[in-house]
Amino acid sequence: MERIKQNQMTPTAWVFPGQGSQSVGMCRDLYDNVKSARDAFETADKALGFTISRLCFEGPEDELRQTINAQPALVVAEYACLEAAREIIGNKLASPSFLAGHSLGEYTALAVAGVLDFRTAVRLARERGRLMHEAGQKRAGSMSAVIGLDEAKLTEICRKTDVIMANVNCPGQIVISGAAKNIAIANEMATAAGAKRAITLQVSGAFHSPLMQPAVDNMVKYLDATTFKTPEIPVIGNVTALPLATPEAVKDELKRQLLSPVLWQRGVEYMIKQGVTTFIEIGPGKVLTGLIKRINNEVATQNIGDLSAIKSLSS
Repeated sequence: MERIKQNQMTPTAWVFPGQGSQSVGMCRDLYDNVKSARDAFETADKALGFTISRLCFEGPEDELRQTINAQPALVVAEYACLEAAREIIGNKLASPSFLAGHSLGEYTALAVAGVLDFRTAVRLARERGRLMHEAGQKRAGSMSAVIGLDEAKLTEICRKTDVIMANVNCPGQIVISGAAKNIAIANEMATAAGAKRAITLQVSGAFHSPLMQPAVDNMVKYLDATTFKTPEIPVIGNVTALPLATPEAVKDELKRQLLSPVLWQRGVEYMIKQGVTTFIEIGPGKVLTGLIKRINNEVATQNIGDLSAIKSLSS
């Protein structure tokens, strides 16, 4: 991939979604029509040793949704979307001042920033997904999206129920994580405290909580064996909501990320304070676009998730 220069005249951030944005058929139109996207999928197939491209395009959905598959599938889909956009519209795609990814999406951001090569990012995502799934089997847990409750009130509920705020996504949307019975109690307390909804999520474990410790113990081995380079474009970390400036900072981020909350709202607010006025969500769906608009409805947002979206940016 051609290295991307920061664009200080048009303050833009590229953001990459996390697990849950996958869908059967994603990027098939790009694979069929754009060489660079097809190359990305074929590279991922070879790197993983199986045709993840077929799983992305044909499913079945329940297999694609599995954590071990969804995570590498999203990395390749997001990367293919970006490669296709650069091939089709070239310089009309605003260069980024910052990159950020939500949870798993951080691996795509690191590949785009030159910290990891694409093959390594895909392989690490596969191992991350496998280890997270296995950790969920060893230490069963659950997650829930709490809608419409003040963060301070939810913090107190989490303290009382021994659960963690796993994703601070935007004002009025926070995901909590922990043991299933504790999540059920926290849901009841949140609703009683005024939450509009508390929705238990269909996930295979208590992600971004201490229950993921078995995954961290093994993921550290893969991360320590991986070479990380200095980011060529600032990447905003999930754990710190600040730029990751060194290879050591990146490695520490990825080790801590599985146990720590994703501070998405704070990361977006940081980028806006640094002057970012446009966010481009790259990959399937529009989850991050929705969150960013709730954080600040004055910023501009765009999506690159399929061929028609890319062509609309070129007009």
